[in-house]
Amino acid sequence: MKERRTGRHSRALCPQAPTMSTLLEIKSSVLRQVQVCPSFRRRTEEEPGSASADPQEPATGAWKPGDGVEFFTQMRLILKKEEGRRSLPCPEVLLRSSSPAPTEPVDPNRGLRALTQEEVEMLYEEALYTVLYRAGTMGPDQVDDQEALLSYLQQVFGTSPEEHAEAIERVKKAKAPTYALKVSVMRAKNLLAKDPNGFSDPYCMLGILSASGTPREPGPHKEQRFSFRKGAKRGSPQPAKSIQVTEVKSSTLNPVWKEHFVFEIEDVSTDQLHLDIWDHDDDVSLVEACRKLNEVIGLKGMGRYFKQIVKSARANGKAGPTEDHTDDFLGCLNIPIWEVPVAGEDRWFKLEPRSSASRVQGDCQLVLKLITTQRDTGMSQRGRSGFLSYLLLLSRLLQFEHRAEEPNSSSWRGSCPTPLPWLWAGGPRRHWQVSSRHHQTCTLDYGYLLGLLEDMQAHWEEAASLPQEQEESLADSFSAFSEFALRLLRQLRDYFPATNSTAIHRLELLLRCLDKLQLFQPSFEVCPFETELNTDITAALKRGNREWYDRLLNAKSPREQPGPQRLAGLVELVDAVYEDLQSCYSIYASLFHSIIKIDFFTLTFRQLERLVAEEVWVLTEDLSSKMTLEVASRLFELYLSLADIQRFWSSILGRDSRSLALVGIHAPFLPAVKLWLQVLRDQAKWRLQGAVDVDTLEPMENSKHSSSVATASLCFSHIQELWTCLAWPDPVQAQGLGTQLSQDLCEAALFYTELLRKKVDTQPRASGEAVSEPLCVVLNNVELLRRAAGQALRGLAWPEGAAGLTGGLPRALLNCTQALDEDLQREACTVTAHLTSKMVGDIRKYVQHISLSPDSIQNDEAVAPLMKYLDEKLALLNALLEKENLNRVLEALWELLLQAILQALGTNLDVSADFYSRFHFTLEALVTFFHADGQGLPLENLRDGSYKRLEEELRLHKCSTRECIEQYYLDKLKQRSLEHNRCGRLSVRCYYEAAEQRLVVEVLHAADLLPLDANGLSDPFVIVELGPPHFFPLVHSQRTQVKSRTLHPVYDELFYFSVPAEVCRRRGACVLFTVMDHDWLSTNDFAGEAALGLGSIGGIVRPQVGGSTRTGQPITLHLRRPRAQVRSALRMLEGRTNREAQEFVKRLRELEKFMEADP
Repeated sequence: MKERRTGRHSRALCPQAPTMSTLLEIKSSVLRQVQVCPSFRRRTEEEPGSASADPQEPATGAWKPGDGVEFFTQMRLILKKEEGRRSLPCPEVLLRSSSPAPTEPVDPNRGLRALTQEEVEMLYEEALYTVLYRAGTMGPDQVDDQEALLSYLQQVFGTSPEEHAEAIERVKKAKAPTYALKVSVMRAKNLLAKDPNGFSDPYCMLGILSASGTPREPGPHKEQRFSFRKGAKRGSPQPAKSIQVTEVKSSTLNPVWKEHFVFEIEDVSTDQLHLDIWDHDDDVSLVEACRKLNEVIGLKGMGRYFKQIVKSARANGKAGPTEDHTDDFLGCLNIPIWEVPVAGEDRWFKLEPRSSASRVQGDCQLVLKLITTQRDTGMSQRGRSGFLSYLLLLSRLLQFEHRAEEPNSSSWRGSCPTPLPWLWAGGPRRHWQVSSRHHQTCTLDYGYLLGLLEDMQAHWEEAASLPQEQEESLADSFSAFSEFALRLLRQLRDYFPATNSTAIHRLELLLRCLDKLQLFQPSFEVCPFETELNTDITAALKRGNREWYDRLLNAKSPREQPGPQRLAGLVELVDAVYEDLQSCYSIYASLFHSIIKIDFFTLTFRQLERLVAEEVWVLTEDLSSKMTLEVASRLFELYLSLADIQRFWSSILGRDSRSLALVGIHAPFLPAVKLWLQVLRDQAKWRLQGAVDVDTLEPMENSKHSSSVATASLCFSHIQELWTCLAWPDPVQAQGLGTQLSQDLCEAALFYTELLRKKVDTQPRASGEAVSEPLCVVLNNVELLRRAAGQALRGLAWPEGAAGLTGGLPRALLNCTQALDEDLQREACTVTAHLTSKMVGDIRKYVQHISLSPDSIQNDEAVAPLMKYLDEKLALLNALLEKENLNRVLEALWELLLQAILQALGTNLDVSADFYSRFHFTLEALVTFFHADGQGLPLENLRDGSYKRLEEELRLHKCSTRECIEQYYLDKLKQRSLEHNRCGRLSVRCYYEAAEQRLVVEVLHAADLLPLDANGLSDPFVIVELGPPHFFPLVHSQRTQVKSRTLHPVYDELFYFSVPAEVCRRRGACVLFTVMDHDWLSTNDFAGEAALGLGSIGGIVRPQVGGSTRTGQPITLHLRRPRAQVRSALRMLEGRTNREAQEFVKRLRELEKFMEADP
C-alpha cells in the first residue's frame, strides 16, 4: 500500500440545537470486555533491561536504519511473485502473444538432391514431353492452352526463348508414349438382390474394348454401349489377358473389393473400359475361367465375348447350350478412355443395363488414372523411372510457386498453380514426399502437411501394392520428417514458446503430423523407424529438457562462481524452472497427451525437479559455513521458490509429493530462515519507526486513521503472507518458528503504540479544545492495528501436531493473540480516557447546573444545556472516530456522567424530593440519548454497573428513614454468598411456636470459619438479632458462648424471641446472624454474617399443629460480608440527620469498621 500524507480536513463546526438526533446515525456495537489473562506488554516490560519507559529501539546490526523501506519493498516483490503462483495457471493467461512464430531451422541439403545442369535439361525435356503428349480430358478449371502451358514451364525452368524453342522441337520429334490405364475397383452399393436370401454374390469382370476403324477425333461422341445381347456389333477377338476379374463377395448388396488392375491402351481416342457386375451362382473359379479362354477361338461380337467367358468356364472350355445355373447380370459400365481426366479421377459411376429390358440398380466406385509406360525422353532412356522424374518435376514446381507467392512465409499451404493443376495433382503420397522435403528447406504450413497425411490415410489401401522403389522413397520421407520434427521438439521452448499462440498452433499441427506417421509405421516392410516413434519423441523431449536446463544454469548460475555469488542466479534459475513447469502443465501437456499420448508434464517435472534438487543440495552444503545476512536473505527467497515447486506438484489431483527429490530440502535452510526472521523483526521496527516519524496524526483521505497505521497494517499483512508462503513442513520446527514470529509481531505492535503515545505527547494542544483530533486519530490507529495484528497472528498457524489446538489455533499462538488483544484493548481504553478527560470539567459543570437549578423551572429546561453540549461533542466525535472507538468513547462518557451525578448527589444532602426527581429525569433522558433508538449503546450496557447504583441511590433518596432501614435488610436477604470457601458456613434451625407466640432460633454449629488469630484459629461466637429494629422495638440481640481455638465450633444453643407472627410476616423481617472472633485484649473481629427471612420459616408460613418443640430441618447458611448495595443504604442513612437514622447508623458503624469491602 502506498503511503500518503494528506492535509487536515477542514470541518465547519457550527452550534447545533439541543436535540437528541445526532446519535440516530450511530450503529450499535457491544464493547468487548477486557479479560484477565497474562499481558504481553507486562511480559515484555518485565524482561531484563527493559525498565526504561521509552520504546526499545531495534538493533541495527548489519542493517542501516533506513533499510526498512528497502527491505519491505523487496518483500513485496517476493509476495507479488508468490501471489501469481497460488493457483494453477490458465492457458488464456500464458498465451499472451499472437505474433508470428519463431523461425524454424532450415537446411538446403535436406531437400531432394540437387540436379546437375544436364539433369535439369533432361527434366525440362520431360516436362515438355508431358505437356505435348498429354492424354485425357482437361477439367473445367484447367488451362487447355498448350502455348500457355509451355510458357509456364519456361518460367519454371528459367530458359531463354531460343533454348525453349529448341527443346520443343526436339520433343516433337520424339516418339509418342505408350499408355496404360490404372483401374482400382473400390466398391459398389445398392445392387439388386438376385439370391433367395435377399442378397447377391457380386463380382466384377473388366477389360479394354477396342473399336474398329480409325481413331476417334476429339469432340462430342455418341455413347457406345456394349452388352451381351445377341446381334451386337462384332469385331476381332481380344486376347484373354485383357480381361480381369475381382473376387466374389458373398451375400452382400454393398460389396467392397479394393482391387487394382493395369490395362495397356492401344488407342486412347477409341478404346473403352468395359466393366460387368455379376451375381455368382456356383463355386467355379472365375480366374481359372478367364485363363481357359485361351482355348476359346472364333468368337464374334464384343457383347457375347464377355458372356462366353462364364459359359466356357462352366463347360470346361467347350461351348454348349445354356445351363440352368448361369450367373445373373447386375449391371455394366462403358467408359471411353479419352474421357478419363488428365489428373485422374475417383468417382461413383451409375450402373447401366445391357438392354432396355434389363433391370439394374446401384453404383460402382472406380479410381482411374492414365499413365505412360514407355516415353521417348532422355531420362527414360537412361533408366530413370517415371516416378522419380515426377518427384523431381513436382519439387521444381513447388519451389517455383513458393518463391513466387510467399518466399519468406511459413504459412504457405502449397496452393495449386493455375496453369498446371493436372500436373500438380499427383496424389497425396507424391505431394507429401516432395512437400515434406521442401518444408525442411523452406518452412511450410503444418496444416498443409497434415492435410496430405490425412489424404494418404484415406487412400492408404493403394500403398499396399506400391513398388519397392516407391515404398522405400515414402519410408525415407517419413524418416526424414520425423528426424526433423524430433530436432524441433528438442528445442521446444525456442521454436514453440508457450506465450505465442501462433507457435502453439504450429506445435499442435506438428504433433498431429507425427501421430499420423505412427499410423503408417506398421505398414512398411522397410520400416523407417528403428524404434517406436513415441519412444523417440520421449527421448528427444528428455534430451531437450536437459539441454535447456544446462543452458539456463550456465547463464544464470555457473558452477565456476563462488557459492554466495551463485545464489541470486540460482533463485532466477528456479523461478525460470517454475514458469516453465507452468507452461508445461497449462499449454504443452494437454497437446502431447491428447495427440500422441505422452505425459509431457510428468516427464518434464520429474526431470527438472531432480536437476534443481541436486544443484540446491550441493550449494546449501557449501554455504552452511558461510552464513551471513545477505546469504540468509537469498537462501530464504530460494527456499520459497523451491516450496512453490513442491506445492505446484501437490496441487494437481492425484500427485504424491513424497516421491520428489525435493522432499526434505527444507532441512539445510533452517539456519538461514531463523536468521532471516531475526532480520525481519528488526526491519519491521525500523519501518514502523520511520512511518511514525513522518506521520502528522491527521486522517488520510477517505479514512479516519493516519498514514503510519496503514504502513503498520501492510507490514503485518506481508509478514502473515510470507509465513503462509513459507509453509514450513516440519511440525516441530514450524512451532518454534511460528512462536518466535508471533512474539516478534506482538512486540512490533506494542512498539508502534508506544511510538504513537510519544508522538501525541509532543503534539501542541489547542487551548480550550474539548475534543482532540490527534487523539481521535491515535485511537482509530490503535483499533485498526488491533484488528490487523489479530488477523496477521491468526494467519500464523502452523501445521497440526506441533502443539495442541485451541479454537482452531495452536495453544501458544492463541495465548499470544489473546494477550496482544488485551494489551491493545487496554491501550485503546487509555487513549479513550485521555480523550474524555478533557470533557470531565464541562460535564461536571453542566451536572452542577442541573443540581443548582431552582425548582421553579421545568426538568427538560434544566437538562437542555447538558444535552446540547453532548450533542455537539458527539457529532464531532462521530465524524472523527470509527464505530468501534465511538462506542468506547460513548461508554466512557456514560460512566463519567453517572459518576458526576453520583458526586452531585453526595454533596447535596437533606434536599427536597424534587431535587432527586430532577436527576431521575436527567438519568432517563441520558439513557434515551445514548441509546438513540437502538443505534447507540445497547440498553443492557446502559442500565448496568454504575447506573444500578445511581438508580438505587435516587430511589433511596426518595424513601423515608424507616424505608431505607427496611431496604438495608432486604438487600442483606437478596445477597448470595460468592465466598463459599472463604467465610465458612453456619447451621441453624428456626421455627415459630404459635402457642407461646415466640420465635425459636437454634444455633447448631459452624464450619470452615476464617482463621483470625495468630495461631491460625479463632475464638468464634454468634450474635443473633431480629431486624429491622422498628419491627421489633422491644427485642434485644442475643449471643452464643465463645468457642475457643476452633474453626468448626459446635454451639447447640436455643434462643427465644417473643414476637407476634404478623410482624414476622412483614416484608424485610429477618433474623441476622453475625459471627465474631472474640479477642481478650482488643476489639472483636468480624468473621462473617448471614440473614434468614422470617416469612419462610415453619410456623409462620403455616400454623404448627402438635409435635416436638424442635421442628423443621437444619438450615445451612453461607457466611459473607456486606456488599456494595447493602452499604449504599447505610451511606444513605448516614446522610440523614433525624434521630432514628443516626441511632441505627451508630449501632452498625462499629461493626462495619471491621468489614472489608470485596475487591
